[in-house]
Amino acid sequence: MATEFTKFTPYVPKKGEEYMSAKQLGHFRKILEGWKGELSEDIDGTIHAMQEDATLFADPNDRASQESDMALELRNRDRERKLIKKIDETIAKIDNGDYGYCEGCGVEIGLKRLEARPTATLCIDCKTLDEFRERQVAR
Repeated sequence: MATEFTKFTPYVPKKGEEYMSAKQLGHFRKILEGWKGELSEDIDGTIHAMQEDATLFADPNDRASQESDMALELRNRDRERKLIKKIDETIAKIDNGDYGYCEGCGVEIGLKRLEARPTATLCIDCKTLDEFRERQVAR
């Protein structure tokens, strides 16, 4: 899976700079679009590789191994496809002016958290509560 999106220069806000200023929004848009591009390239590469590697093995074990590898690869690409959808939704939030604020309580999510997880929709407190509730339901 692509993780190259982590190769960016962290944003250092200027003294007195407003949260989610145009520069900050541009910074996160660049991160998200770069990440989306890398994921798209991975998906395209997988399709081409699967077409080229489609070999019919005479041995049933080799065939089963190939099918298992392809199934795993397709599951990974499906996860990446869902992530691309989430990235698109996040870019739409930037366009709407809603990016960077918690969907749970409305407070600022924070630049460091957004750089660690650019698609975050909850502040750390709301996310912690959400995870706690999930653990309680799972019991």
